[in-house]
Amino acid sequence: MRATTIHGTRDIRVSDVPDPVISAPTDAIVKIVAGCICGSDLWPYRGDNEITPGDTVGHECVGVVEEVGAEVTSFRPGDFVIVPFDHCDNTCAHCRAGAQAGCVNLGFTETGQAEYTLVSQAEGSLVKTDGRPAPSLIPSLLTLADVFPTGWHAAVSAGVRPGGTAVVIGDGAVGLFGVLSASLLGAERVVAMSRHEPRQAIARAFGATDIVAERDKAGVEAILELTGGVGADSVLECVGTDQAMQTAFKIARPGSTVGFVGAPHGIELPVRRMFTKNIGLAGGMAPTRKYIPELLERVLAGGIDPGIVFDLTMPLDDVAEGYRAMDERRAIKVLVEP
Repeated sequence: MRATTIHGTRDIRVSDVPDPVISAPTDAIVKIVAGCICGSDLWPYRGDNEITPGDTVGHECVGVVEEVGAEVTSFRPGDFVIVPFDHCDNTCAHCRAGAQAGCVNLGFTETGQAEYTLVSQAEGSLVKTDGRPAPSLIPSLLTLADVFPTGWHAAVSAGVRPGGTAVVIGDGAVGLFGVLSASLLGAERVVAMSRHEPRQAIARAFGATDIVAERDKAGVEAILELTGGVGADSVLECVGTDQAMQTAFKIARPGSTVGFVGAPHGIELPVRRMFTKNIGLAGGMAPTRKYIPELLERVLAGGIDPGIVFDLTMPLDDVAEGYRAMDERRAIKVLVEP
């Protein structure tokens, strides 16, 4: 099959790789209808993560079940499914505690930008829709594979509450979904820290009440001014850099929590400030399967249009241009069609 592969810094190709095969009774093979490029895919693309040349890349997709293993009883060929990027059995002690990202049988989508993908814990991971969705709904359903649940995880971890003030650091797709999630959870004031007008527009569409374009010291001062010197009740760190994390703790009010979902790179926590100000840190890799049912219900109910985050659609053969567009901030999030 054709799949996206990475061969070095900014070297993305479409290669022929072996088709996935059922090798365990818990497996399923899904024919991909739509995949996408994640902001975290840019870390190896830019040379910040080690790779093995020829590795497949991509972990977000939706599609149609092609084949299932003997222990997969809730799904059958022809079902349209959402594929969580982190696979789980949804029955182990960690899953039952709501920590599906720590499942004892954890697996990952490894060919989300391809023609097919293998789901290692299909029974516990996949979520099917009621029949084949309309083409116009597929972008919104695709956000449920990772980016929407990850933004939701940031908001939940940060303790966003009705009537509070939430500040979102990062205006990539995850940050934008942090804005949407904070709004849906009832925050009265949702501040998006963003310097890019197209992203600011989506942030406002997702419920941002304020935009702060400044960064570092100026950004901290702007947030403190907006909050009357108090700071944010909840901070969502959706970047993964030390600069973003330091800002998060500088704008968090005493007794609040920073929810972090940005894949961490070079971060040093300000433990003394965390201690003296009683500021907590929670989050990490999203337990995607935990959140999908509720978020799917919200999407199907209408009133939100998460699919607008995709501002560029590319055929699989042109996926390298999709990476370039996101790397150069010409696109927020790219949808890839096999």
